[in-house]
Amino acid sequence: MIPKTIQTKLDEGRQYRNVASFERRESDDGKIVEGYATIFNEPYELYSWNGYTVMEQIDERAFDECDMSDVIMQYNHEGRVFARISNETLSLDVDDTGLHIRADLGGTELGRQLYEEIDGGYTDKMSFGFRVAEDKRETTEDHETGNITVLRTITKIEKLYDVSAVSIPANDATSISARSFGEGVIEEIKQELLAREQRERQKQKIKILTEVL
Repeated sequence: MIPKTIQTKLDEGRQYRNVASFERRESDDGKIVEGYATIFNEPYELYSWNGYTVMEQIDERAFDECDMSDVIMQYNHEGRVFARISNETLSLDVDDTGLHIRADLGGTELGRQLYEEIDGGYTDKMSFGFRVAEDKRETTEDHETGNITVLRTITKIEKLYDVSAVSIPANDATSISARSFGEGVIEEIKQELLAREQRERQKQKIKILTEVL
């Protein structure tokens, strides 16, 4: 069962994505982990069900107006804070590739333990929590198979809350927020297709009546 704290965050509109991994290195500066929380313009599958697929990508301008004033680093998006912007143990840099993060985990005993887990390969995935301000969607249909694909491009992220080390590639928060969004989009597509079919049937009725008259 998903923790209540995570469910509350989901209910507030936070979304989670797990599409990145850590690099780690120990230096004179401390126990450092770094990597990209997300890569720009590289579509990844968000949700797929019964011939419907939702893909997603992050636009290179998505973080231009994003509030990243005090992002924290956690484990599975909850519990202890291992690094944060405000005390300069966490830094974020938006470059041509994506959102790069660098965290010094040497400040606490638990942080050093997490570094050892990352260094040993026991924990090697990263997720980030955010709230979307704007997106755009492109729908394509394969007329041979009938399969429908939606590409969602996130064009503006309002706030970045955290970057987290995660225990498994698809943690609960990521899975639930992706499924929630994906099912919503698929329901919209179904309603749109139903409306289209109704319009076509109405056109056929009008055509038949016109021919009879």
